[in-house]
Formats: sequence, C-alpha cells, structure tokens
Amino acid sequence: MHGVDFIKDLAVIMLTAGVVTVIFHYLKQPVVLGYIIAGLIIGPYTTAVPFISDEKTIKTLGELGVVFLMFGLGLEFSLRKLAKVGATAFVAAITQIVLLIWVGYEIGRFFSWSPMDSIFLGAMMAISSTTITVKALEELGLKKEKFAHLIYGILIVEDILAISLIVMLTGIATTGQLAAVDAAMTIGELILFMTISLAAGILLIPRLLNVVAKFHRKEMLLVTVLGLCFGFCLLVIKMEYSVALGAFLIGAIMAESRHIHSIEKLIEPVKDMFIAIFFVTIGLLLDPGVIWKYAIPIALISFTVIAIKVVSCSMGTFITGHDGRTSMRVGMGKAQIGEFSFIIASLGLTLNVTSDFLYPIVVAVSTITTLFTPYLIKGSDPMSDWMGKRIPNPIKNVFVQYSEWLGQIRSDDQMRSDIRPFVRRITFHVFVNACVVITLFLSATKVFTFINGYVDTGHLVWFTEIYQQAFMWATSLLLSAPFLFAIYKKLEALGMLLADARLHSNHHSSEDTIATQMLFTQLMPVLAIVSLMILVSALSSSIFPPVGMLFILAILMGTVIYLLRKQLMKIHTKLQVALTESFKENSQTPQP
Repeated sequence: MHGVDFIKDLAVIMLTAGVVTVIFHYLKQPVVLGYIIAGLIIGPYTTAVPFISDEKTIKTLGELGVVFLMFGLGLEFSLRKLAKVGATAFVAAITQIVLLIWVGYEIGRFFSWSPMDSIFLGAMMAISSTTITVKALEELGLKKEKFAHLIYGILIVEDILAISLIVMLTGIATTGQLAAVDAAMTIGELILFMTISLAAGILLIPRLLNVVAKFHRKEMLLVTVLGLCFGFCLLVIKMEYSVALGAFLIGAIMAESRHIHSIEKLIEPVKDMFIAIFFVTIGLLLDPGVIWKYAIPIALISFTVIAIKVVSCSMGTFITGHDGRTSMRVGMGKAQIGEFSFIIASLGLTLNVTSDFLYPIVVAVSTITTLFTPYLIKGSDPMSDWMGKRIPNPIKNVFVQYSEWLGQIRSDDQMRSDIRPFVRRITFHVFVNACVVITLFLSATKVFTFINGYVDTGHLVWFTEIYQQAFMWATSLLLSAPFLFAIYKKLEALGMLLADARLHSNHHSSEDTIATQMLFTQLMPVLAIVSLMILVSALSSSIFPPVGMLFILAILMGTVIYLLRKQLMKIHTKLQVALTESFKENSQTPQP
C-alpha cells in the first residue's frame, strides 16, 4: 500500500502543479510562483481533506530537487563567464549581501526573535533568485541587454557567496557561534576546497565524459552524469560540507566539458521534475495562519529586501563605472529572493535551530518580491528619469564626470586588449598556485595532528614532536617549491607588463618615475612571496619549527631548492600544460 500512496501523492502534486502553472503562464507570472501556490492549494493548512499521505517521502524528493537545482545552476556556471564579469559583479554582490545580512539581523532582533533566527533571516534576505530573475528578463525580452549581462555576472558571484553562507551557517548552527578567526578559516578552507576540486575535476571529469560519449548512447551518458553528480555529493557530505555545494561544484566541472549541451538536454527533464517537486514542497509547508499572524514583519522584510537590493546593487554598479540608467536597471532587476532563501530556511529547520514561523515568512516575502520583479524592471527607466530631475546639478555633474572618467579607463583597456587577457591569465594562475601552496601546508598540519593523535611514536626517540614539525614543514616547502617559483616568475612578468603599459601611456615620464616603476616590478613578486609565506606560517602554526631549527632548515631547503630549480620548474610546467590542454579540449565544439 505504501507504493500506491506514493503514486497517488505524486499524481496529485504533478497534476495540481501542471494546472496551476498553465494558469500562471497565461497570467504572465513566473512558473516558480505557480509551483509554490500549487503546494499551498494541496497543503495540510489549506484543505480539510489531506491530499498528501506520505509527506516524509515527498520531502525526500524535494531534497533531491535541491540537488538538481544546484546542479543545474552549476551547469550554467562557467569559469570563463566568471572571468568576464569584472569588478562590477563582485562589488555589487558583496555590498548587497553584507548590508542585507546586517539589516536582516537587526530586523529579527527588533521583533525580539532569537539571535539564530535573526542570523538566518539576514542570510535568507541576502541572495537574489537566479531562476526568477532570468525568467523575468526572458519574458520581457531583455535577456541580451547590457544591464542583463551585468545581472548575470552578479548572480554568478552571489551563487558562490551563497554556498559560503550555507557552510558558515552550518558551522554557526553546530557550535552556536563563529568567531572572526573561525569564519576566516572556514571561508579559506572552502575556497581551497572549491579551487582544488575544480582544478582536479576539470582534468578528470571531461575526459571521462568524452570516453562515455564515444558510445553514442544517451542513456549511458545520462546515467554516468547522474552517478558522478550523486557520487561527488556523497564525497562532499563525508567532508562535512553541504550537499548543495557538491551539486553546484560537479555541475560547474561538467560545464567545462565539450558535451555540455548534450548533458543539459539529457538532464533537463529530470531536473525540471524534481525542481517542481521542491517548490511544491515549499508550498506544502506554507501556513496561511502564520502569514496573517506575521503580516507586519512580512511587509517590513519585503520592503527592506526591495529597497536595499535596489540601492546596493545600483550603487555597486555605478561606482565601478556604469551610467546611472544602467545602474538603476541592474538594481531594480535584482530586488527579490528565491531558491537559495528556501535552501537556507530548510537548513535551519533540518538543524533545529530556527523557529517554525521563519520558513513561511520567507516564502511569503519571496512571493511578494517575485510579483513585483517584472514591474520593477519595467519601471527602472522612469525611476532613473525621475531621480535625474531631482538630483541637484552640482551633485549630478560630479556623478557624470565620475562615470565618464571610469568609462574612459574602460575604453583604454579595450584599446589595449592584448594586455588584459595576459593580466587575467597571470592573476588566475597566481591564485591557483597560491591555493595549492596553502593546501599543501594545511594538509601537513592534518597529517601532523593524525600522527600525534593516533600513531604511537614513543619507541622512536629520535622522532620527537620537534623533529616531526621540522620534517612536515620542510616537506611542505619542498613540495610547494615549483608553485612558489611559478608565482614569482608570473608576478615578475605581470609587473613588467604593467610598467610597460604605464610608460607607453605616459610619454613624458621622468627618469625617476621609470626607476620607481622598475623597482616596483622587482619588489612585487618578492613581497607577494613573503606575504604568502607569512599567511602559510599563520595557518600551519602547529608544524612551525623553533626559530633556531627554522633558520637551519631555511638554509638547507633553500640550497636544495636552488640546486633542483630546473627540475622543479619542469614539474610545474607539465602540470600547467596538462590543465591548459584540458581547458582547450573541453572548449571545443562537440562533433556532430
């Protein structure tokens, strides 16, 4: 009978969702909103007769919807897209998230909610909905506009930061607090994990998919993709990260495959079904009585989300050099919350750290802000004109000159398009190499902790704790040497490139100016290496040997690394060539 009940529940959900979404399509409203309303219609709080008999199984299917939702976002994500978004996306996204987390926390405390409820509320308010925003732009025919591309860039950065938020909130919920040092370590370890996962995954996964695709069997490719998705999610869970992180990362890795279009077509029906169930389960948990009881907080939170997102995203876009009209369009196109807010709300309920009323409040706020989204986008130009008429002329002139100044800088960069790709490439390579160095030292600390905690070294008199520290530190430094060499050489090349561009743009540079710039070229890689080693020493303090032994080790390891420098550089070159060839291979168009 259990199987019959499950079929009945699934039939009710899909039929109701189908009817409601057709109605919403004719009303030109987002389909996602229709799924939530469908869940509300058949939910236990709305009808006297229970339509759903096995809520636990339906919630499990909804959790699968989270996996497919994040996997789909990962497939749409691309490292190449992230490289193109520039400073605008980072400034706007970070400004918006920081402001809304703070304001959301203050709103929660204003209504005397618990600190945990307030923290989760701020996180729920911070992230805009990728699904709703993209759907709204598509339906309005604005998907290819300049401001739309800026919005996509901000959404990509927000998705990454949202993953970080989920990880941090899990830590806060588990321990009850998260100190500044712990937060920095959590974010740092997350960035390292994501960087190493992406680098290793891009080297391995696309090649595996290429082998499977040669059989020209769609079901074989689909099963392989799903197996990799759930397998990687399981690995991420074992490493005590969120399943949402695993689904997003494996999707981003597969996005670099040459078969990405085939994968998207194969996975789309499965993804759509489970995502629909996910949003319907959100509606099932929506209690109209709670919404009526908390009408004032819902209205205040909705207004705050719209107002702060418009202001923060508009200002973030403007200060990076875009005109006022474009900035206003970006701000008013992002004034809603959606899927990540539901995931964070579900996390709070799963961990039993948030109150029951918070979930329906967030759903109600998402519904209200979603309804306003198309009208806000349409009203962005009139709002821009209205503000332009009321801003005093002196202030307006300052804004115009500022925008034109940064616009000229952007134009000059476009004219020197041969320099910009080198700068981006060098910066990316330096970042990856630095992450590898930090990972090696952090891994050494884990090994050191394991040896001291689980391995009996009492009979090894010579292998005392000090010698263990020295051995771990020296080994980490030797393994890091190829990557440190690469960082130095690449930063030296970057300094020379920037100095040369500066000298060519200023033909009247004095000899002192030229000498200063050349000195900077030489100092930049040295200071970067010193800063990196200080950071590494702080993170791996448990294996940092005493000063006297450190001095001896530094001389010894410096000599060894100098003598082996050519071999070490060859090792790094082979690794870099392998990664570069993987990117080139995966960027090729699929064979017909």
